[in-house]
Amino acid sequence: MKKGLLIIAISVIGFTKAQAQDVEFGAKLIINYANLYGDYDGDDGGVTSLINFGVMSEIHINEKFSFQPEIMYSMQGFSTGNGDDDLVNLNYLNVPLMGKYYITKGFSVEAGPQIGFLLSAKNDGDDVKSSFKGLDLGVNFGLGYKLENGLNFGARYNLGVSNINDVDGSSSKFRNGVAQVSVGYFFL
Repeated sequence: MKKGLLIIAISVIGFTKAQAQDVEFGAKLIINYANLYGDYDGDDGGVTSLINFGVMSEIHINEKFSFQPEIMYSMQGFSTGNGDDDLVNLNYLNVPLMGKYYITKGFSVEAGPQIGFLLSAKNDGDDVKSSFKGLDLGVNFGLGYKLENGLNFGARYNLGVSNINDVDGSSSKFRNGVAQVSVGYFFL
């Protein structure tokens, strides 16, 4: 009986170790070029450049396919075009779930859904979080290149699919749109 349990334990540990070799963990820093699109009231806003950072893992399914879940703190927002204090900051905790296909060694295309949780919203220091929905759904599309030493680069676009306007009485609908350029590192 003890011998059987020992064999099972060694098998489970061996399987876990073999699977762990197919998973990489890393971190990345991203520059967001964010704006809103849709039929919102007021002047057309402008693109804002903000920061996004967080952690990621890449789970290799085979030589060509992998799954890359991420947890990112994302500073997004938009410019209202109303002078010096025209930036509306929307800070999210985003969870992209990316599928990756390696076209060649190191070069990949990626796509997947993203869920975002609104942490805060400020306009000129005023809290405007009640004007925005707490949940943002989106779809990501992008390209990536990973060097053998773990350094990686990417370009991605997040297309918001859910209306984030939560102003009572407003029929306006608007969504996040965020272009991203990133640099990251997988700890090998």
